[in-house]
Amino acid sequence: MKTTNSIDISSQFEGMGTQRMNGFRTKRMFLAGAFAFAFTTACATGPRPTHVAMNAVEKPAAIVPTTHAPEVAQKGSVDNLFAEAFKAYEAGNLDAARKGFEQVVAKEPKTLNAQFNLGVIAEKQNRPADARAAYEKVLFLDPAHTPSVMNLGLMHRHEGQLDEAIALYSKALQTPGHEHDEPVLNGLAATYRLAGKLDEAEATGRRVLARSKDNPEAYKTLALVAYDRGQYRLAELLVINARKVAEKDPAISNTLGMIYLKMEDRPRALAQFQKAVSLDDNFAAAHLNLGALALSYRDYAGAERSFTKALSLEPEGVEGQLYLAYALDGQKGLDPKKGVAAGEAFEKVLARRSEQPEAVCGAGWAYAADRSGFEKAIAFLDRCKELGATSAQDKQLITAKVQGLQTMLKNPPAPPPAATAEGEAEPKKDGAAAIGGAGSSSSSSMMNQLPQDTSAPDQAPAAEGATEAAPEQAVDGQAVPESQAAPVPAPTP
Repeated sequence: MKTTNSIDISSQFEGMGTQRMNGFRTKRMFLAGAFAFAFTTACATGPRPTHVAMNAVEKPAAIVPTTHAPEVAQKGSVDNLFAEAFKAYEAGNLDAARKGFEQVVAKEPKTLNAQFNLGVIAEKQNRPADARAAYEKVLFLDPAHTPSVMNLGLMHRHEGQLDEAIALYSKALQTPGHEHDEPVLNGLAATYRLAGKLDEAEATGRRVLARSKDNPEAYKTLALVAYDRGQYRLAELLVINARKVAEKDPAISNTLGMIYLKMEDRPRALAQFQKAVSLDDNFAAAHLNLGALALSYRDYAGAERSFTKALSLEPEGVEGQLYLAYALDGQKGLDPKKGVAAGEAFEKVLARRSEQPEAVCGAGWAYAADRSGFEKAIAFLDRCKELGATSAQDKQLITAKVQGLQTMLKNPPAPPPAATAEGEAEPKKDGAAAIGGAGSSSSSSMMNQLPQDTSAPDQAPAAEGATEAAPEQAVDGQAVPESQAAPVPAPTP
């Protein structure tokens, strides 16, 4: 039976990483923050990260089709089953939606939209193998089915399979009539950039801007390629060009913040990360960046809040979990229980990366802050001592620390000090905590005492001279690249 289901594909990505249409809505943001921290793997006071730079940009959203089922359809028909499945999805009943679309595919195997929607549901239900299989079934019948190309391409990119993603995008673009599909071109340009193929990213991005001169995603990736090449003023110009056509895009403010950090202009960077959050409080990249900036000012409580928010949005973010552990560890001097919490956060990192030195050693020093964590501290410090990256001096510190912890465990805990008439034993009031301590608030943190230059990007000289012809400029003898915003690879430990 012939169906009347149709696909309405938008030619743009929204900067937040969410594509909204009349049909399914899905959101895929994957952070790969290139935060550079310098710290010792073992020291008497525990790890003390020093923030150097940050680089976190979300990946674009998976594109989902709009499907229009007829208002009147015979009960039990493919159209009726599709419409009912769609309603179930919109109501949040994924199991019913899945069953409905499976019935559609059983009746008419070539109903590509239904098969694709099964892939979307599988992703939402954390069944990546099933999602991949669903998209591959669609692409077997139609190699240029744009939604399936984009979703499967993103899965490849998220898993680091860049060659597979490039091959997928290239095959779709070679299909007659699809040579200029902007979403696919943007995805290909972004993947080239991730693979370090900046010239290819530039050439592919040019293909987008040649036909769509105001494509914000092309400008954003063009800016990121300039960023990769160390051309920060040019990157600033190009990002501001993108904002002229996508002023509500939080990714643009986030990218400007990254650029200003490279320019060693932290007040403007802070203002841009804050602006990104004000545009969309669910933009995890900006929360992650705010947390890293807070760490650089030893505003550990502020960093904890930002990283906690980022992790609530992206629970699988290992870097965010590691940085949250640093933020908690920074507060253990005022509150030993924060050390225990830091140790637990480091252990969550180790659950994903079992031998990461920073987490092994960090857990040992963090747990050592409170008697309840002494036994775990000894175990982790012993592991830290055996790591090849641990210096001889640090091994001596660990040996002394472990001996001290073992001695304290053999002795009964000291009784708490008695309160005096003057209240000398009373705990510090929140307001008396040092900047960056457990009692600091966002209004009093050192980071928020920076000048709040919220209009910074509009003041940039390059912004006023930005033109639509900017992609044609050349810097240092090389044409400027144009491509789609994509994350920077995470650092190797």
